Amino acid sequence: MSYTPSSGRRTNYSSRSMEEYFSMDDILATEVRIPCRFQLPVYKLGSLNPSSQSPDLLPGTKLELPLWLAQALQSRHIVNVELPKSYRETYREILSADATMVDLHDLGPYFYHIGLYLLNFPYADTEEISKMLTQTFKNRFRKVMDASQHTLQEETSSWTFRLDMLEVELFNIGQKAFLEFQEWQARKMEKICTSGMVINHKKRKRAAMDNIV
Repeated sequence: MSYTPSSGRRTNYSSRSMEEYFSMDDILATEVRIPCRFQLPVYKLGSLNPSSQSPDLLPGTKLELPLWLAQALQSRHIVNVELPKSYRETYREILSADATMVDLHDLGPYFYHIGLYLLNFPYADTEEISKMLTQTFKNRFRKVMDASQHTLQEETSSWTFRLDMLEVELFNIGQKAFLEFQEWQARKMEKICTSGMVINHKKRKRAAMDNIV
């Protein structure tokens, strides 16, 4: 992990693919602010804390910082990243009771995405968070896909507004696949045609045979 002061963005080419690095979802997810507590003083940036008169950020100061910045500062032991409330024990118990009834978008539109990033922080309950993310996804997946097969297109927004962005993407994929299947059943799909590459190959082969003859 490296940190470029001029841009303020994090770069990690070893553990994340270039495709993910330039992903719009990844950029938006890592802009989400999470609670941090400063362990070391940061000089000349006291203005970032409106409740303090000090020109510096003092140890113990608590601020919400973008995930990408919190990750960089945590690696340098400048801040201690606290667990966002949506991933704490209370919410884990709620999701464990019946994840399908929870408005996941309200907890965070990138709930799963951020959760995976949080697993890289040294929380005492990292294992419980990992299990919660996996179980929540599994419990909600069937309902999301069932809804994608039985929800009219004009009613899509009224159903997906409670979903995490990953679930919205899965819903759209399921709905598109179902519509294409219906078109195939009604024989509305395009007819299967010979590939242009195959046609050209046959022409070259025929021409070669003609030259031999």
